[in-house]
Amino acid sequence: MLLFCDDQLMLACPMIRIVLAEDQAMVRGALVALLKLEPDFEVVAEAADGEEAWNLVQRHQPDLVVSDIEMPKMTGLELAQRIHASHSEHGKTRVVIVTTFARAGYLRRALDAGVRGYLLKDAPSAQLADALRQVHAGQRAIDPQLALATWTEQDPLSNRERQVLRLAGEGSSSAEIAEQLSLTQGTVRNYLSEIISKLGAANRIEAYRLARQQGWL
Repeated sequence: MLLFCDDQLMLACPMIRIVLAEDQAMVRGALVALLKLEPDFEVVAEAADGEEAWNLVQRHQPDLVVSDIEMPKMTGLELAQRIHASHSEHGKTRVVIVTTFARAGYLRRALDAGVRGYLLKDAPSAQLADALRQVHAGQRAIDPQLALATWTEQDPLSNRERQVLRLAGEGSSSAEIAEQLSLTQGTVRNYLSEIISKLGAANRIEAYRLARQQGWL
């Protein structure tokens, strides 16, 4: 389907096909309603979790995926990584994160995952529409204040430290973490000690809380 983007110049533009991933039904419905107000957007499918969104991406091969970060089964960042990794198959699909997490750590991880846009949910609807069109055109659309913070705030954790701390914060013991990550218990304890030292925390729980606040997990 083609629409006329400019009535005077009579320029035809294609519909931008979107898969929306958001676990909160009310928020998802509001976003769908906003996107449907735009004449060049078509929401081809909606997902309540990351795994469902991945299946819908494979089925519909949309132009854009608009996704939250925190979702059941697969986070928005994990979804973006999977789409980015399957570039040869889903090369046209670009990911835009729309979230409440105004944290530099989340943005840095999103960019590493191949995300092309990162916006906050309290942004004006017109800003969202413009950002989606920019990303569809091959540009990036990043909240400017958050982008500035990203380059001034360094994430001190390595990927392995992040894995260990996430499991520790979820309540896993050192033995359970060691088994899940194929490490020795001594290595896990060393990782946790190093993490606690890096973050200036009193214990693993405080370290987990601090890392979550900064968007490093």
